[in-house]
Amino acid sequence: MADSGTGALEVGETLEVSVRAMAHGGEGIADAPDGRVVFVRGAIPGDRVEARPTKVKKRWARADLVEVLEPSPQRTRQVCQAAAHGAGCCDFGFVTAPAQRELKREVLVGQLRTLAKRSGVLDGFQADSDLQETALAPDHGWRTRARLGVDSEGRAGLRKLRSTELVTEFPCAQMVPGLLDGLVGPGGRRFTPGAEVIAVIDSTGARHVVETAKVQRGRRAETIDTVIEGTGMVTERVDDREFTFPATAFWQAHTAAPQAYADIVAQWGEAANAPGAVGWDLYGGVGMFAPAISRALGGGRVETVDYSPAATGTPQPGLADLDVRVRNARVEVSVDKLPSPALVVLDPPRSGAGAEVVGAVAQAAPPRVIHIGCDPATLARDLGTWGEHGYRVERMMLIDAFPLTHHFETVVLLTPRA
Repeated sequence: MADSGTGALEVGETLEVSVRAMAHGGEGIADAPDGRVVFVRGAIPGDRVEARPTKVKKRWARADLVEVLEPSPQRTRQVCQAAAHGAGCCDFGFVTAPAQRELKREVLVGQLRTLAKRSGVLDGFQADSDLQETALAPDHGWRTRARLGVDSEGRAGLRKLRSTELVTEFPCAQMVPGLLDGLVGPGGRRFTPGAEVIAVIDSTGARHVVETAKVQRGRRAETIDTVIEGTGMVTERVDDREFTFPATAFWQAHTAAPQAYADIVAQWGEAANAPGAVGWDLYGGVGMFAPAISRALGGGRVETVDYSPAATGTPQPGLADLDVRVRNARVEVSVDKLPSPALVVLDPPRSGAGAEVVGAVAQAAPPRVIHIGCDPATLARDLGTWGEHGYRVERMMLIDAFPLTHHFETVVLLTPRA
């Protein structure tokens, strides 16, 4: 085992380190005896741990946690049985609730300082004092939809971290009661080996279970191969409006998230209210934000754009009395075809909007932009690009919408600089 002495860091050798900070991605940051920064999965600030490097580079290393030698005061018992047996679901399930939120704030502020500050987008905004925060309740049993892998014996389960192996015998603490009953665990139903299983409990309380063919990593299964339970068409409500769509289409996972996000959009976008105003709903999915945008505009027209046929292929009853136009297309090829906006809301995937989309939206010169990001690094990069195009952060809110995990959502209001 390496210790406080000298010696090169090598893969497979163990070392003792003290964790001093949290990195984006849910890894603890420590310093190796040879000066390298070590990222330790499963460790949090305040821990002293034994770790085993799995990758060693010139300036940094990545390591697996072997043993906690001295626990952080914020460390507690892992509340998720699946995560305790290796599933990659609740990677913060052993962290106290207040500490989870503090660690997420630390990560976001660090990413903003590193990636966004130089562009001027943070001029007049002090992340330490101006950043708003809220946590959605409940913090256990909040997830209304799950995607499961299926092993060679037909058993469904959650995937292990950075692995194709599954945990098929134990439940996850995120899931709303009943979501995985009879699907995961001893005596669970058998499915097609190699398939994906999607389970949803919608706002009516109905459970839908469907099978899809496995897709390339990073892509979303769109086509339902087999409906196993329910109709395969889920019903959700936001703003007292009904949305119906296939179980494979995107919807926010936390039971409280859709309404919470919609209320923020309506409130923060209100200054855009003007007769005949147009709003853009980019990466709009089934159009969940369209009613909130219409509220903010005082009933104006909303253009919603998403490339997913599962999301855009079903006319939504909740949009029938609104002036909403749905486009099934990629955002990057659609922006220059839309009418001039008074308000733009964009909720891109984890990979972010990117310079092309941000630049095209900025070219349209909207007076208010609400940018929603579920990854702090890609969000900070996008904010830097907004700054390069003359926009600044007016408001920002960290929303702990993924309790028991290192993930969180950030909503940002951007306006043009002077």
